Amino acid sequence: MEQGQTAAAAKTGTLLLLAALLAGSGCAALIYEIVWFQLLQLVIGASAVSLGLLLAAYMGGLCLGSALFARFVPVRHHPLRVYAFLELGIAVFGMVALFGVPLVGRLYVSGASQGMLGLILRGVVAGACLLPPTILMGASLPAISRWAQGDATSRLGYLYSANIAGAVLGSLLAGFYLLPTFNMAVATYAAVGINVVIAVAALVLLARVSYAPEADAHVVPAAASHRWILLAIAVSGLSALGAEVVWTRLLSLLLGATVYTFSIILAVFLVGLGAGSTLGSFLARRVANPRMALSACQGLLAVFIAWTAYTIGRSLPYWPVDPWLSRDPWFNFELDLVRCAWAILPATILWGVSFPLALASIARPGDDPARLSGAVYAANTAGSILGALAFSLWLIPSAGTRGSQMLLIGLAMAGAIVALLANGWRQPLRFALSAMTAAVLGCGLILTVKEVPWQMVAYGRRIAPIMRAADLYDHANPTTVLYRGEGLNSSIVIAERAGQRHFYVSGKAEASTAILDMRLERLMGHLPALIHPHPETVLTVGFGAGVTAGSFVPYPDVKRLVICELEKQIPPASTEYFGKQNNNVYHDGRTQIVYDDARHYIYTTREKFDVITTDPIHPWVKGTSVLYSKEYYELCKRHLNPGGVIAQWLPIYDSDPETIKTELATFFSVFPNGTIWSNNYRGDGYDLVLIGQAGPSRINLDELQQRLDRTDYTYVAASLAEVGFHSAVDFLATYAGSAQDLQPLLVNAQINEDLNMRLQYIAGLGLNSMAFQKTYQDILALRKFPEDLITGTGPRMDALRTLLALKPSSSGGR
Repeated sequence: MEQGQTAAAAKTGTLLLLAALLAGSGCAALIYEIVWFQLLQLVIGASAVSLGLLLAAYMGGLCLGSALFARFVPVRHHPLRVYAFLELGIAVFGMVALFGVPLVGRLYVSGASQGMLGLILRGVVAGACLLPPTILMGASLPAISRWAQGDATSRLGYLYSANIAGAVLGSLLAGFYLLPTFNMAVATYAAVGINVVIAVAALVLLARVSYAPEADAHVVPAAASHRWILLAIAVSGLSALGAEVVWTRLLSLLLGATVYTFSIILAVFLVGLGAGSTLGSFLARRVANPRMALSACQGLLAVFIAWTAYTIGRSLPYWPVDPWLSRDPWFNFELDLVRCAWAILPATILWGVSFPLALASIARPGDDPARLSGAVYAANTAGSILGALAFSLWLIPSAGTRGSQMLLIGLAMAGAIVALLANGWRQPLRFALSAMTAAVLGCGLILTVKEVPWQMVAYGRRIAPIMRAADLYDHANPTTVLYRGEGLNSSIVIAERAGQRHFYVSGKAEASTAILDMRLERLMGHLPALIHPHPETVLTVGFGAGVTAGSFVPYPDVKRLVICELEKQIPPASTEYFGKQNNNVYHDGRTQIVYDDARHYIYTTREKFDVITTDPIHPWVKGTSVLYSKEYYELCKRHLNPGGVIAQWLPIYDSDPETIKTELATFFSVFPNGTIWSNNYRGDGYDLVLIGQAGPSRINLDELQQRLDRTDYTYVAASLAEVGFHSAVDFLATYAGSAQDLQPLLVNAQINEDLNMRLQYIAGLGLNSMAFQKTYQDILALRKFPEDLITGTGPRMDALRTLLALKPSSSGGR
């Protein structure tokens, strides 16, 4: 008996060691996933379709690796030796991806095109880069599972839990430390180092971990009931990834779409899966009928999916949480963590419980543990691929998030019925009663799904200083939602309050008919159009409310206007509600709208432009910093015609000094003769516009006024007058400085580059800062009269000198 206890203790110790190895694998895998997705988005774009292709390639590799391992790797090989070589292979591919993606990008550009052929090429690139390493990743769990002979099911669940626990660590390590502090190269080196350490550890343990392959380990023909279990766990994976897509969309509206928010949501989701898998492994050894337990688990999922839907729609939006109570971002991260856990943790635990119960449901004496775990893992992953693609590319745009959550409840009930079929579908009475109960329960739960209060989401989590939470409950001026759309890439709200219309994307205000916003949107268009003597071709990045693009409509010289927009719902919706303000640019004969990621379009087009205006969403929004990077500005510069002008929007509100300095330094690193122009309504500054050109230029004030006085410029002058610019002097008085002026301010400022994406991490931490007021004053304090930029004679120049001598306002806000 004592000998048996010693053997059991040794087995437990080995299990813990192997679990630690798999935790390391999970950690490295999540770091790679985050890095590879960022790298490949630089090549094939960040549209929903591109992200879907990347996700399909990544998870498809995991599915193939888990499904094919047992077929191609004989039982006689020691699991740890196989596992060590898999980890070394992943490390090699990790290094290859880091240095090979730029080469892939150059090859891709040579054949890139729009339409179906372009999509196929994007898919080929994603598959070629991600399938080889992810196939090895998918094989790692089945490889270790070979060791777990005999009482395999209880051990496999714990190993799976350890793998997920490592994934939690990897997501947090990459999102909160490696990438914010260093860059994608260092993050890759860290993941490679983890792989190598794991491989060495596995080889060291090789002699200490006994492995005697069972002579009778063989392929047992699958029973029909087993197919039902595999279908049930596939449905479980489908609903899990579908829910992650839907809930990430909704929670980012409420919490703010920073890179940190996405890391928190992913971590909570993985924590739930890991905790559930541990619980499921415990239950698998103790329940008499794991199939019935799996069915019950799926039925409970329907309840908790409804709980999450109700919580997101009717609980979290009304929590008394004001992010302005603290300027410390870590305090807000703590609140976000609690809110995410409150909403989604119960359901994720049940998805985690399902995996070991499915293993226990199909385990048979003499079966190969690698084949057992590979089959269940592959089925679960295949369902996950379908769920991620179906919900992100089809269901959310067509049925909305509320309809999608209703479908998730139905999928959970379907999973429960499918698992029940595996327990004996020949018992028609039991099945009929269960199906009827499930149908009644499902219908009841669907009725509890509440829609998010879009009039609150319109203002988002990050309420501007002048729009306090109390304003949302101002019954004298209620907020009316005029339009709500949920597209492939983002959620759109157009709302009206106190006679002003506001346009929101993903919970963030992007435009409005308020005078301050209208000045900025017109300034973005008129500045480059008037600095350039004869602008004929224009590229506008981002449609928004269409006001910036519409500012080019009155120019007689403009012959072609290309607008690059990611979300197809935005142009027609904005035209309906902002058509007057945007000069109906959507229907102008010179306009061409390209629905694609802007960086991808500029990267692949051979066309050059006289003017490029780039007006993306705020830099703290996840993924947007690629449109504020040094490489992006260099890309735009290469696509400017001689004498061409680029205008870049720079929001300084919701930004700390480090964020603003990084944005300025990055732009000026590409345009050393660049200038800054301020949306200086009533002497205050809230937004900046950066202007860059391939070479130095001069603006003649007298000639500019003569141009505005021309008959064919009547509508241009009227457009400027509507927002308070009644003369060329008024217009040029928005000048706020040059790159040379700001050199003392930008000493040691970090540059936002593709490989570090520094800006999205800095901006995410500085989101609640109010220091932009002082930064704006510091910018104006360094401003000198631009003798080498603006020329002219007489009273106009004297008036301009007088206006530019004004000291900055101390209020600094709207």
